[in-house]
This record gives sequence, structure tokens and C-alpha cells, in this order.
Amino acid sequence: MQERSSVTELADSLRKEVDRYPVGGKLPSSRALVERHRVSPVTVSRALAQLVAEGLVVTRPGAGAYRAEPRTTAARAGDTSWQEVALSADGATEPAPRAVDAAGVLGALAIPPTGVIDLSGGYLDPGLQPERAMAAALGRAGRRPGAWSRPPVDGLTELRAWFAREIGPAVGAADVLITSGGQTALTTALRALAAPGAPVLMESPTYPGILAVARAAGLRPVPVPVDADGVRPELLARAFRATGARVLCCQPLFQNPTGALLPAERGREVVAIAHSFGAFVVEDDFARRLAHEDAGPLPAPLAADDPDGVVVHVSSLTKATSPSLRVGALAARGPVRERLRAIQAVDSFFVPRPLQETALELVGSPAWNRHLRTVSAELTARRETLAAAVLRHLPELALPHIPSGGYHLWVRLTDGTSEDALVPAALRAGVAVSPGRPYFGAEPPAGHLRLSFAGVTGRAEITEAVRRLRVALDGVAR
Repeated sequence: MQERSSVTELADSLRKEVDRYPVGGKLPSSRALVERHRVSPVTVSRALAQLVAEGLVVTRPGAGAYRAEPRTTAARAGDTSWQEVALSADGATEPAPRAVDAAGVLGALAIPPTGVIDLSGGYLDPGLQPERAMAAALGRAGRRPGAWSRPPVDGLTELRAWFAREIGPAVGAADVLITSGGQTALTTALRALAAPGAPVLMESPTYPGILAVARAAGLRPVPVPVDADGVRPELLARAFRATGARVLCCQPLFQNPTGALLPAERGREVVAIAHSFGAFVVEDDFARRLAHEDAGPLPAPLAADDPDGVVVHVSSLTKATSPSLRVGALAARGPVRERLRAIQAVDSFFVPRPLQETALELVGSPAWNRHLRTVSAELTARRETLAAAVLRHLPELALPHIPSGGYHLWVRLTDGTSEDALVPAALRAGVAVSPGRPYFGAEPPAGHLRLSFAGVTGRAEITEAVRRLRVALDGVAR
């Protein structure tokens, strides 16, 4: 994070200096910029690359950087108002409008301003990411024979076999497709399983990304409430019966956002209910590699005991590594697998081979299990720090469940405070939090916040974030 900040600051400084030079004039050497600004050569190289991308500077190998020729013609102003008609014309005839509400997803992907503590993100802080192990894996992958050749559409056999082993002995490499992360896998699954206008059952609350995927595909999300043990079977059966839905999307392990864990017995009941209605279960197993030290033995994936092909399993390496290691998997049995394969091939052809080779090198290295143990210990400590601070200093936030895995806490506003008022107030106080509204497919029963402890630099930053949130709550209450 510090390196990224230094690059931005240096690029801003150089951007202001460029106008001092004539067109074609040479900028100071990289060595001179290193000495003048007291930054690393890598920072200088990245800052200059940013100015090159903006068209302000050109570089000549072995000669240096020069001021670029400025643009002489401005882009012609056009009239794009016609698009309002074009984009809305189909809505009148579609059974469900394909409105793309990405607010929840974009909120989780947003990078907070400098100085703001991030309790809203969904990825590990760079200090928790296995950067050295990933760099070493990338280097080894690049030296593999055929590393830059076209991979099989289904993915590398060895990587598919690794994901299959992670799911359970009943799943084989032939059941697995490699995808570009979990979000792409979810998109492919819903497009394969439900026609536009169809109802799709969703846990309530649930991950905003799956709600966005469903709505973008023209599907109708139908909420099914969860409790501390996950989706409620009696309400699930009622929802299937009332809607005629043929798909349920769920996160059995450390559900996002509640942190609920679906016990094995209830999981079997959920699959049996779906099967009785001729429906599929899309199992988003995103947090299996984020278990805390006190989690105990984890229930096996729903797909591990599913001979009838009810479950379409989604898994990913991204959450446990880096947002840029977008390698995931879809596992399914029966004719649905071929439909999934066809949709993925049409959409993206295949996942780039160098990325697959890197993933293989990473999970096959001794560093992989060491990394998972480190992440488990650190997430446990961060969870305990955040939970204790919330309970002690933020009594307005009810914490009904402390999860034993994942990277966030789900808290409810108990004093009538509006999350619409609190979230921007928190940002002004220097802490970014996620509002609860995007996690609900229908009207939420109360105001909520999701507080993530994965993207902060450490426990001291969590303590400071809670102090800032206390300031925001006091300000909203006045």
C-alpha cells in the first residue's frame, strides 16, 4: 500500500513538472529522480509508466524520458441521449428487467482515500497475501514448457484434479471446469441454470455480487431467511413450492455476510429438498480456506456427497491469496456440466494458461500450507480484536454471531441509527464500512453494517477504526 501511495505522489509531482519542458525535452534521469524524491527505482519506473499511459511522456530505450507531443484536436462532443431509449426499450417486454445494480460490488472493490481505514473490503491486506510465494510460483510457471501456449478449454488437468481433491473423493477432474475466479463461475452457473424471468432462491441476507449477477441476467431473486445455522429448511421448501424456482444459491460455510455455518445434517436436508423439487443448488464455497483456528472440523462441501448431481459447486483461490489471482473452479455432474462448459467457452474461451500454471505452482509448494496457517492465525486474532472492541465501545451495534471463519462481522443497528447516515459519517471520520442494504434482495428488517477485518494492516488499525466509528456514531446521534 505504501508503494502504491509513493507512485501516486511521484506521478502527481512529475505531472506538474512536465509543462516546464519543451515538447521533446528530456526529463531528469531515473537516477536523478530517485535521489531528488528519495524513492526507489521501482517507484520511479511505475510513475513514469503512468505518465506514458496518459500520453504526457514518451520513453526511448537507453535514452530516457521526454515530454510527449500534446494532442492538438479535442474529441467531438456528441449526443448520447438516444441510448436511454435503446437501453430501456427491451424492458417493456422482458419478464424481469436486466438492471445491473453493482453498488454493493463496486463498494467492496473501491479503494478508500489515503488515510481512511478500510473495514469494507473483501480481500486480504497485502501484508497477509503470499506475495513472495506467488512471485516465486509465477517465475517457475513462466519457465514451464508450453507455459504460453493455449490451454484446454476445461482447464489444465492437473489443476482440475487439485480442485476435485479439495472437494472430496466423489468428485473427479472430469467434473471440474477452471474459471476466472468465483464471480465468473457464479455468472456462468446462473446463466446455465435459469432462463430470463425465472425466480432464483437466495439466502437473505446474501452476497451482493450474486444478487447483481441474477438481476443482470434478468432473473428474479427470491429471499429465503437464514439463521445462525444457515438457510432455514422449512422456509426453503415453502419458497420452492410457492415460486416454482429451480435454483437455490447458498454459501454453506461462513456465509457472507452473517458468518453462518451450515451443519452437515442441515446441508443434506437442503440438498434433499432441492432434489425433491427438481432444483439445483449453487454452492459458493468461497471461504473454506479462511477458517479460523477455533473453527474445528469443517463440514464437507455439499458437492462431496451428491451422486445425483444436484449441487453445482463454486470454489476459488482468490480470497485466500490475492484479488489478482483470479483462478476458480466449477464442479458439476451430468448434462449440466456440458451446458456450463459451453457457456464458459462462448464467454471467455479459457483461463490464461500462465495464470493456471502459477496457481498450480503455488498450491503445490510447501509455502501454501504455511500461508494458510498464517492466515488462519491472523484472521482469528483480528476477529477477536474487532469483536471485543465492538462489544465494548459500540453498544449501538448488536453482534448476534461471532463467526469461526471468513473475514468480517455482521452487526445490526439497534438504536434506530440510519445506515444511510452512518456510512458517509464514518467515511468522514476516516473509516470505510459496508452498508447492509445491498445484502438484501427485499426490504431489510433493520439497519446493518458489515465490518471486514481482512484488509487492514493489523490489530492496531482495527482498534483505531473502532475509535473512528465511535466518533461517527456520536456525530450522527447529535
